Amino acid sequence: MKPIDHKGEFKQRVRQWADKLDVKVVWLGVRPMRNKWASCSTAGHLNFSDELPDLRPELWDYVIVHELLHFSVPNHGKLWKSLMHAHLGEYEAYECELKKMAHNM
Repeated sequence: MKPIDHKGEFKQRVRQWADKLDVKVVWLGVRPMRNKWASCSTAGHLNFSDELPDLRPELWDYVIVHELLHFSVPNHGKLWKSLMHAHLGEYEAYECELKKMAHNM
């Protein structure tokens, strides 16, 4: 039986969200990260924690949209929060869940 490719599914989900949000991703990586779930650069580079693909897809979406929105909104101000709500609804529950997980690691 072939193992499930969560990393491949995760990367495909990133590409789908990037298309939806009209964000050009130059480079996409999934790698070990010690202190955060993801990071992005203004050059179009995205890095995601290799622990994310093993989590629920709703949590994927939170981290993916969070990072992709930073390509157009560099902070976590009112505009960023409005866009998060527009795309994910009540995203704060996912944010809290991820913070708890990170604290327990």
